[in-house]
Amino acid sequence: MTFNDDSDISKGRISRRAKGGIAIGGGVGVLGLVVLLVNVFAGVDLSPLVDGLEQGGSGGGDESSLEHCQSGEDANNDLDCRMKGAAAFLDDYWAGQFESGYRSSQIELFTGSTSTGCGGATSAVGPFYCPPDETIYLDTAFFDELRERFGSSGGPAAQLYVVAHEWGHHIQNITGRMDGLDNSQTGPDSDGVRLELQADCYAGAALGAAETTTDDKGVPFLQPLSDQAWADALSAASAVGDDHIQEQTQGQVTPETWTHGSSEQRQRWFQAGRTGTWQACDTFSVAGSKL
Repeated sequence: MTFNDDSDISKGRISRRAKGGIAIGGGVGVLGLVVLLVNVFAGVDLSPLVDGLEQGGSGGGDESSLEHCQSGEDANNDLDCRMKGAAAFLDDYWAGQFESGYRSSQIELFTGSTSTGCGGATSAVGPFYCPPDETIYLDTAFFDELRERFGSSGGPAAQLYVVAHEWGHHIQNITGRMDGLDNSQTGPDSDGVRLELQADCYAGAALGAAETTTDDKGVPFLQPLSDQAWADALSAASAVGDDHIQEQTQGQVTPETWTHGSSEQRQRWFQAGRTGTWQACDTFSVAGSKL
């Protein structure tokens, strides 16, 4: 995935918060992602799963708005700017899908820990969307872990898939799709899994429109995605499948505890969005056996 050098990413809503609070290491970002999302959507405290990690010290909370990130060329050369470019691209794509009622999300990059509308969060939880403040939180070190521990290629397209998935949760939030779900259940056809697979499908729809989504001057944000770029994005979808995570972290697969879906499901729904439209991403009307 490559941004067009002369595309304008300056409107991407993003900030970087300086390191602050408790910094957690140990390389369990994907496991932590499951922990946080269960906390956010189901109200279940699974924090003991990340106990015992190495903890660091405190720091300041100053923010940067990444004003130096202005063009697609900047996005191609700098990871923070790439995240700003992703925000500009996704915001433009989704604004074009609504006649009314759309409102933007934003991205906060952080290192170590940060405060959110969903409570305090650390790097251990991985990227996540917080509905109360409609913000995506991301420690970009997650991309290294996605590649080094969980086998994703970790390229730019894989990074964009991650952000596009979280933006998909924002769309679910503002359209009311998150309302009234039964978040007490887990398993392959639970509401939680259906929500995650729909966000994957939304991500596929956005990336499928890469070459037709343009800035205010009509310049496409992204160059057409190559077969290799799609493979990179699919590798990320596979890496965050519940079965793959469980194999890596506990040595066995327990489908009854799934909260996000299998690697196969996540890839398949991502592809469904790519080849269709986001309106077709109705994972809630599909029979469990076909999900």
